[in-house]
Amino acid sequence: MTPAHAVERESALSSAQATPVVFVVDDDVSVRESLEAMIRFAGLRAETYACAQDFLGRARAMVPNCLVLDVSLPDLSGLDLQNLIASERTDMPIIFITGYGDVPMTVRAMKAGAAEFLTKPFDDEVLLNAIRHAIERSRAALSEEAGMRSIRDRYASLSRREREVMALVVSGLLNKQVGGELGISEITVKVHRRHVMQKMGVRSLPELVNIAGRLHPGRSSA
Repeated sequence: MTPAHAVERESALSSAQATPVVFVVDDDVSVRESLEAMIRFAGLRAETYACAQDFLGRARAMVPNCLVLDVSLPDLSGLDLQNLIASERTDMPIIFITGYGDVPMTVRAMKAGAAEFLTKPFDDEVLLNAIRHAIERSRAALSEEAGMRSIRDRYASLSRREREVMALVVSGLLNKQVGGELGISEITVKVHRRHVMQKMGVRSLPELVNIAGRLHPGRSSA
């Protein structure tokens, strides 16, 4: 791993290990205050909002986080808010809380990716356990996202020819075959291949194949 990649990894780990934050969106002030006190007592940061629109105005958190969300809200419903942010905040698991949950509502929320669906009144420890599990999911998602961002940045640093060589190498072609495909000498292929390995921060072909698979999951090697 190059020094630059080591710095990227350290930065990603730092974000993933930062103090988690739990967002609470509930229009009942007494619920917000009690949940905030409970969350802070558990050693986590808490941010509370009275409605979905207020929460949507908050920038995305780049630390482990989760959302404790009431189903019934004065503007957008909790389920509607879930639909809005599902694709944008994949690192933020949602824990629904409601005073009148039913099976169809629960199924809809869980199918859309909710981490948990709790009906009031619930035990504080049950909610805290759900929050802890959600935070771990968020931490893993942030680490994966940071890793992919680093891989994409490294791939962007490759020249057009280096990308061509990389694609053919990971497809299973030998250096001589790659040269034949691109109309260049085997020695030139070896030079490009070495540069690719250095820039992508890998030491072996299996590592390079693995990274290529993460960059282009729809493609298969020969």
